[in-house]
Amino acid sequence: MNIRLKALIASTVFAAAIPVAANADTVKIGVAGPFTGANAAFGDQLWIGATEAAAAINEAGGINGKQIELVQADDACEPKQAVAVANRLVDQDGVVAVVGHFCSSSTIPASEIYDEADILSMATGSTNPEVTERGLPTVTRICGRDDQQAAVIGKFIAEELGAKRIAVIHDKDTYGRGVADATREEAEKLGVETVLYDGVTRGERDYNALVTKIKAANVDAVFFGGLYAEAGTLVRQVREQGIEVPYVSVDGIVDPAFVTAAGGNQYAAGVYMAFPSDPRKMESSKDIVAKLTAEGKKSDGFTLYAYSGVQAVSAALAGTDTTSGVELAEWLQNNAVNTVLGTKEWDEKGDLKTPDYVMYQWDDNGGYAQLED
Repeated sequence: MNIRLKALIASTVFAAAIPVAANADTVKIGVAGPFTGANAAFGDQLWIGATEAAAAINEAGGINGKQIELVQADDACEPKQAVAVANRLVDQDGVVAVVGHFCSSSTIPASEIYDEADILSMATGSTNPEVTERGLPTVTRICGRDDQQAAVIGKFIAEELGAKRIAVIHDKDTYGRGVADATREEAEKLGVETVLYDGVTRGERDYNALVTKIKAANVDAVFFGGLYAEAGTLVRQVREQGIEVPYVSVDGIVDPAFVTAAGGNQYAAGVYMAFPSDPRKMESSKDIVAKLTAEGKKSDGFTLYAYSGVQAVSAALAGTDTTSGVELAEWLQNNAVNTVLGTKEWDEKGDLKTPDYVMYQWDDNGGYAQLED
């Protein structure tokens, strides 16, 4: 990798526009995620981060002299739609790599298409272990895994909350059920009994029958595995029925849309969630966070993960001068990359070597902050 690109990938900030036309002098990178549907807030995060990163790299000369052209692919967090857009990215758009998808249930089938086409994919928010446990050589991710965040959550529930009896609820999706099962297992290792295990259906908005079960179970805490729309609806109805025990969730609620789904701060405040150490407060991200803030754009949630994903993919493309997904993934496994999230390294499966999940709590102002150790 040339010195100029190394310096850029670390922390350079430039104009947000990407004045690139589709031609032989461009490198097409797909950005796949939920740009419509109930989870579109995450798609918004991904697009902001990816476009900012591409703009900075393009302003500094691009990848080996070629400009990045981003191609947006909306999967709406629906597996069938993810397969359709994956095929489009490969067959029609001609991308050389994909940053995304977001939901594990989308990433798993879509990544098989990319792998068959020898295209590198880097998941931005897909934490289910199966993403990287299938042995596909072109699959990587810029986020952690369910089992890693579950270990942190289980310990928090048992030791910090002192809970003995919990309700474990999930959204029946690959991600939600996976992280719920992992959390349940970790909590039970520490002596916490799961007295209620149940699921909700995505898109439904009346969970009062389930909330009645939770109330009858006399639990010390409620854990929810899933995304912000269902998580917010459930916590509101839990509170409306007078259940005031701690409510704990995961990185699927790390967007202000959670507060909206919950019906306001009066229901969202106090909710705990797991997420890696706050990327907005890292030395490596301060310039881009300041820039986004000045432009009125959000830098929360997975915004900087998409930024970092584009940086990592670009570094691999520059370092190998190839578009082979297998070779790009091998390069990432053997080279550290400086990103807005700090220095990142990958293992032979395509997972990050050092995930850093911690606990957060939503506050009365509709924001969230990392808990003190």
